[in-house]
Amino acid sequence: MPELPEVETIARHLAKGDEQTPSVIGQKIVSSSVFWEKTIAAPDLKSYQAALKNQTVLNVSRRGKFLILELSHAFLLIHLRMSGDLIMRHADIALPLITPLVPHDHVYFHFGNSWHLAFNDTRKFGRVWLTPDPKNVLSKLGPEPFDPKLTARVFASRLSDYKRQLKPLLLDQGFIAGLGNIYTDEALFEADLHPKRLSNTLSFNDSNRLLRAIRKVLRLGIEHNGASIDWVYKGGGFQNYFQVYQQTGNPCPRCGNPVQRTVIGQRGTHFCENCQR
Repeated sequence: MPELPEVETIARHLAKGDEQTPSVIGQKIVSSSVFWEKTIAAPDLKSYQAALKNQTVLNVSRRGKFLILELSHAFLLIHLRMSGDLIMRHADIALPLITPLVPHDHVYFHFGNSWHLAFNDTRKFGRVWLTPDPKNVLSKLGPEPFDPKLTARVFASRLSDYKRQLKPLLLDQGFIAGLGNIYTDEALFEADLHPKRLSNTLSFNDSNRLLRAIRKVLRLGIEHNGASIDWVYKGGGFQNYFQVYQQTGNPCPRCGNPVQRTVIGQRGTHFCENCQR
């Protein structure tokens, strides 16, 4: 958490802004305050601050669970990990900052017009990269779920190349980018596939059904601005449409049997043992 729909929602909001906050596109970064140095994965802190100064944000996009801010002479990549969020804050302050404006704000991108993009991260797992080429960070990611090149046959072929349980394989960002616990559980339920099913045992119809299910639940997630299930990411509504995720003991929406929870690959997994045999 956040997963693809939540990161996509954040990217779109940063790009468009709203009635309360401006878009980050066109903003010039005059400096960056860093209060937790480990947040900056690369380059070293001194090089990062020097290279970032006076760069302009040209675009905001997403790759898997990574946010990408295209700057005038580099790319700023941000992975929110378990508890990260990007929030525009307005404050007339003197730079450099001595303390953060809000607890758990670890990095600020100061825009020089009293607006500051804050990277807030309670658990401190999130990371920031400043790089001349996004491929330096993103090269090992698998295909995007919505990539037109990821056809049913390509997806079926990729599944057959592995002999792995479906749940851990779909969580593997090198296999397909962007899925996490929520949308994997929901997609497997939608496709009537057991999370422990071995990937190389799927028929072409099974694989095609799974790909369509992945795209369906991700679209629904994006449509509802992601899911809000803890104190970190707020504003989404997809949690109101969960079929099995965090529904342990509740009746399956299809057959009425209780939704089960087990642990697969050290991850809590929700499914219906009657519908997903």
